[in-house]
Amino acid sequence: MYSGGDQQRDKVRRIDVQRRTLTVVVFSQILGGAGLAAGVTVGALLAQEMLDSASLAGLPIALFTLGSALAAFSVGRVSQRWGRRVGLGIGFTAGGLGAIGVVAAAVEDHVPLLFFALFIYGAGTATNLQARYAGTDLAPESRRGTAISIAMVSTTLGAVAGPNLVEPLGDLARSLGIPPLAGPFLLAAAAYLAAGAILFIFLRPDPFLLARELAEIEAADAAAEQSAEQSAEQAAAEPAAATGPSPAPKPETGAYIGATVMVLTQVAMVAIMTMTPIHMLTHGHGLSSVGLVIGLHVGAMWLPSLVTGILVDRFGRIPMSVVAAVILLSAGLVGAVAPGDSLELLVLALILLGVGWNVGLIAGTALVVDATIPENRPRTQGGIDVLIALAGAGGGAMSGMVMSATSFEHLSLGGGLLALLLIPVLFWARRTRARPIPAHR
Repeated sequence: MYSGGDQQRDKVRRIDVQRRTLTVVVFSQILGGAGLAAGVTVGALLAQEMLDSASLAGLPIALFTLGSALAAFSVGRVSQRWGRRVGLGIGFTAGGLGAIGVVAAAVEDHVPLLFFALFIYGAGTATNLQARYAGTDLAPESRRGTAISIAMVSTTLGAVAGPNLVEPLGDLARSLGIPPLAGPFLLAAAAYLAAGAILFIFLRPDPFLLARELAEIEAADAAAEQSAEQSAEQAAAEPAAATGPSPAPKPETGAYIGATVMVLTQVAMVAIMTMTPIHMLTHGHGLSSVGLVIGLHVGAMWLPSLVTGILVDRFGRIPMSVVAAVILLSAGLVGAVAPGDSLELLVLALILLGVGWNVGLIAGTALVVDATIPENRPRTQGGIDVLIALAGAGGGAMSGMVMSATSFEHLSLGGGLLALLLIPVLFWARRTRARPIPAHR
């Protein structure tokens, strides 16, 4: 059992475990990126093929995003009790089983099974996002943005490779007697299961459990030091015990602001991204072009992370959240004016969309991490990720209906304008004072 007492040893221990944690998270995120890219790239197309309806093509995004909401809550609760290793390992395993279910549904042309499997598959998406928190448990406050970035940028390799393997995986699926559009889910199943195994086996010691233990030691030392000072000053006239416990502070505004940043960012990104493949196919683009655009978009979601994290640590969480809103607005404007047959402008719009999401997610995540303490961190983070997932589900479900009723151009412009709601919220946030969220007693 690890014990305190030597501050220098505590510091060395924290650094060593943080380095090991980031290494394990990097490998798991590479695999996780490949898993999540399958649903993003061909989920809507597979549903359109099986349902024979474009208006319901947003359902896959909605379903696995709803599944990710349940998973985010569950992973957060499990991590709070048993640590990141168990919570993340279970989450990725569930996502892999869901991907297998999608393949089975495609083979059997069984729509109810497809919907159920997509719901379970969403656990992988939620876990992939929750893994970013594992990199921050032992990171100093001044390096939390960078730690989030390292976890996220690792997703890039798998996330970019996944969409560009649509055609080869389709050929592989066809050779196995599986519908081609289900091919990427074969990759997702293997990737998610492998990611879960890596975390469960190698994420030792658990970064959250160690962070909680160190926090308890520091709190005990601080209490002992305070007690000694009170004794030395002989403050018997107003004994602390007579006053009772201090009232719990109100939840820190930073957690709410971070949640708002990530929710609005998620809705704007998911709504536009979900309908882009269908918009492209309608205007004569092939699957290889769809894979290119989505691959570049997903790359833009993750690849800028190292730079983004440094900027968030350097310039602050709220200023970078404003930057995210501006970039998302730019993405919506480009998507709205781009001709349907212009591959170049669609690439630009989706790259901007990915970068805006990246900046918003890292800035919002840093706000949440700053606002939490080990006693409530995974539980609070899981709850916030539920809101993010539900927002994404709503954006995915409504995107098909909005596009059918109006056009992709209106959908794109609406998503960009939605992001501007961040700016008044963030200006209000600058006037508030940050206070830590109390642990539930």
